[in-house]
Amino acid sequence: MPKCLILIVLVFSHIVLFGQDAKDIKVGLVLSGGGAKGLAHIGALKVIEEAGVKIDYIGGTSMGAIVGALYASGYTASELDSIFKSTNFMALIQDNVPRSSKTFYEKEDSERYAVTLPFSGFKISIPQAISGGQSIYNEFVRLLYHVKDVNDFSKLTIPFICIATDVETGDEVRLDHGYLPQAILASGTFPSLFRPVEINGKVLIDGGVINNYPIKEVKKMGADIIIGVDVQHGLSDRESLVSATEILLQINNYRTVKDMREKSEMTDIYISPDIKDYSVIDFGYGKSIIDKGEEAARLKFDDLLKVAKVSSLENERRIVPAKFKDTIHVNEVMIQGNHNYSRAYIMGKLRFNEDDDVSFQKLQRGINNLSATGNFTSIKYELLSNGEGVGLLLNVKENPNKMFIRLGLHYDDLYKSSGMLNLTKKNFLMDDDVASFDFIVGDNLRYRLEYYVDKGFYWSFGMNSQFDHFNKEVDFDLIRSNFQVDASANIQKVSLSATDLTNQVYLQTVLKEEFAFILGLEHKLLKYSTKTLSLAEPTNAPNLPTNRRTYFENSNFYSTYGKLTYDTYDDIFFPTKGLYFDGDFHLYIFSSDFNNNFKEFSVGKARMGGAFSVFNNVYLNLETEGGFKWGVSPIASMDFILGGYGTQLVNNAIPFMGYDFLSLVGNSYVKAMAKIDYEFLPKNHILLAANFANVGDDLFRTADWFVAPEYSGYGIGYGLESFIGPIQVYYTFTPEKSENQIFFSVGYWF
Repeated sequence: MPKCLILIVLVFSHIVLFGQDAKDIKVGLVLSGGGAKGLAHIGALKVIEEAGVKIDYIGGTSMGAIVGALYASGYTASELDSIFKSTNFMALIQDNVPRSSKTFYEKEDSERYAVTLPFSGFKISIPQAISGGQSIYNEFVRLLYHVKDVNDFSKLTIPFICIATDVETGDEVRLDHGYLPQAILASGTFPSLFRPVEINGKVLIDGGVINNYPIKEVKKMGADIIIGVDVQHGLSDRESLVSATEILLQINNYRTVKDMREKSEMTDIYISPDIKDYSVIDFGYGKSIIDKGEEAARLKFDDLLKVAKVSSLENERRIVPAKFKDTIHVNEVMIQGNHNYSRAYIMGKLRFNEDDDVSFQKLQRGINNLSATGNFTSIKYELLSNGEGVGLLLNVKENPNKMFIRLGLHYDDLYKSSGMLNLTKKNFLMDDDVASFDFIVGDNLRYRLEYYVDKGFYWSFGMNSQFDHFNKEVDFDLIRSNFQVDASANIQKVSLSATDLTNQVYLQTVLKEEFAFILGLEHKLLKYSTKTLSLAEPTNAPNLPTNRRTYFENSNFYSTYGKLTYDTYDDIFFPTKGLYFDGDFHLYIFSSDFNNNFKEFSVGKARMGGAFSVFNNVYLNLETEGGFKWGVSPIASMDFILGGYGTQLVNNAIPFMGYDFLSLVGNSYVKAMAKIDYEFLPKNHILLAANFANVGDDLFRTADWFVAPEYSGYGIGYGLESFIGPIQVYYTFTPEKSENQIFFSVGYWF
């Protein structure tokens, strides 16, 4: 018997045979799970509304729960269409904490290590999931703020229920009470993609594991007629199982495919969009998927019109439209679950106080600040009416892992190949502290030891020790102009060995996450040497070897220093927006004086810039910088030396395209740089760069810094954002020399 005839018989039997009034005919809507394919629900809802059908009950699982909850809360299908088309779901799923939410310590960590793994009891463990789901939860709280006080989902504009799975028992969990954002997050927590959600002592995952089409639950709510939108697909063939996500979905589908044979027969109007060509993570095709849902529902339009006649005549359900609220007044903050991290620490990360007016953007940023620390595995919060304002109930779950192993890989033209193993321990000596050790192997052996105590707004303190080493062939003229070398030597190139050991202790204070001020003391051992030259023996260094290696510098320097940093770049390697300033001033007050020429001197330098969007996917990055040595000391070891490419070059080495590393030297310099970044595909960049500089001695005293630039360089490159860090290659040239340079860099710089 055709479905439309069954529907007519069903409606007629309710009205005539059993004497029911039309207003007693209840229509239930069932929305299945299916990840990105669940966007088709929105298209189907648009047609259901167009037909005039009034929905009395909604049940959904996973993405069906998300769309269903928003619709049940008062959003129209058109509003949902607008919301979902303007939402970057892949960014939400990846749960990448914005760089602006990280402290300076956390920025450095995220831009140095490719992989971080918990390490406990000499065992490495794998994280539960790729994403903690924090960004998605933040968005749910914002979108559902207007029903924040509805704990009984039957009291929503449309009574609603969703399904989750108890990961410990495998039992189905019906979610019809509680905090709605948390309920739909649990229903959509796909295993391995999102971390499980704990509600009322139960650890919950995606309801699609046990019940991906909750038709029986909607019937129990009182529905007489069921409209179902099913975005599941059958079992995939081997060619389609190309990812872990698809394999997990296939395993889950063993049960649902069998169940749907019965459930589809129980559905009065069964809408099944043709979306077999889309995967569960194809959110980039959202518009097409929504259109597919609309097309499938339109095939059932006549049936929907028949239902509309009995669902709209006497249906007196009061429609409460959804309303956005940009700013809330938080008059109380209640924190639960914190044991090792104080209320003051958490409030310091939130960056707002009780009785503040807080925008949702500021609230989400505060939550992101907490998430960026890595000290919490779960941060769930509820917004509840509290007198004339809103109470923020914050429930955190502290991360039990305090030790981590981190890995990194890198190649560049100066340090060559490098592999890094890091061991990080939190709460090493006290609360809020971190100890970290980088051991770097490859063509140049290096290390970095760091210990700091992060006190947020208050003065933090730390210490670090860093050993740096590289070998590089440089022009003989560079050596001859800076050190006491036999000028008659018939040598073009010198193999320079550079060693730097730096130890620092410092105090740091931070305003928000963008501004930091540092005061500290520094010890630095500098060694510059070669095996290919001889020079006059320093009178105070009789014990140095003279038959194998010649030293240009082998001194310990002691200084005080200050550093001021302001950083709102959204990405340090490919910035698209934000401002940057970094100023550094060192006062060198003592030296072991290898060359017997030390006099007290200072070195200051500053770099500033900004990144801006020019038009779609094209960004402009402008920067300028300069530095000077102040004093009469003839020491050349701390001079500025320009050339090469990079982001973390040692000491006063300054990147300058068009010239090789360590090419242009002077005790002062000025430089300007402009870079155009065209992101022609996600994470793929075409780069055009130009830089100009003046380099020499006493530029600022002679005013030579304010003349036309003497040196220039240009580059064209390609950049890729990979999981091990940026991969970049630049072809560079300069009109001052016939030589061209190609710079190649793989991975985060360290």
